[in-house]
Amino acid sequence: MDSKHRKTLQAIFEKPDRANIAWKDIEILFVALGAEISEGNGSRVRIALKDVRAVFHRPHPRKETNKGAVKSVRRFLEAAGVKP
Repeated sequence: MDSKHRKTLQAIFEKPDRANIAWKDIEILFVALGAEISEGNGSRVRIALKDVRAVFHRPHPRKETNKGAVKSVRRFLEAAGVKP
């Protein structure tokens, strides 16, 4: 994991929750952590990391995630044993 991945991970775990993290950066972090990503219907993205699975929606038309999505990503990462 490089410094950009670490910054994204720290932003996901920041309090108060941020709403300006680019979804592309989150997907790149998932890949760096060894997750498998597959496309679902519409804007859905399936993520599998260390036997933990989740489905997220890519934000549109904006590129940044909202606070609710950031909380969901944080819960997913915690369930997979990932912390900053």
